[in-house]
Amino acid sequence: MKNFNRATFRKTLPTVVSATTVLLLQGCATWLPKSHTQSPTFQTFDEARTAIESLVPHKSNLETLNTLGLTPTKQPNTVILTQADVVRRVFSGAMGKEDLDAGIVACINARDACRGWELNVANIDKARTGNFWADFLNFKRHTETTGWRFNALILLVNDVVVYRGWGGQPVVHEVEVNTNPLGPLQDMGPSAVTGH
Repeated sequence: MKNFNRATFRKTLPTVVSATTVLLLQGCATWLPKSHTQSPTFQTFDEARTAIESLVPHKSNLETLNTLGLTPTKQPNTVILTQADVVRRVFSGAMGKEDLDAGIVACINARDACRGWELNVANIDKARTGNFWADFLNFKRHTETTGWRFNALILLVNDVVVYRGWGGQPVVHEVEVNTNPLGPLQDMGPSAVTGH
């Protein structure tokens, strides 16, 4: 009876080991780190763009901005700008006031009544993909970044919008591949070899 069990065990052991290895390696990709950054106000780039484009210079006011969720209290990561900040952001060495939009000039000329809001909104996913063991041992790392980034500048004089502009990246898709032939030893450098 003992010989029968050993023989059966020897026959099934390679199959069990192979199946266990396949199951472990198949699930390893889910062990790689992931991160997500999301705007609480806008779900898409076009939503953010539409909100900014709906602002009418010299007509839209704080109530309009509040309704659209564009105030610093409703839109995290909004930078509040003073008139001096606005001047620093819009002037370059070769540009004069005559080259600027009339709303920007009105804001600059309003001095203390001028303020601005710089919105930075994003929906970004970062995921490490590829082989878990190559990543874990630092031989090869694949990082995929997808999503969108949106930024806008809103200038106000006495709580009335005088300028709005937007920009950003409607589609972000980046793949970063880092290869280290020495794996975990790569970062040790010459000091580990020479002892200095």
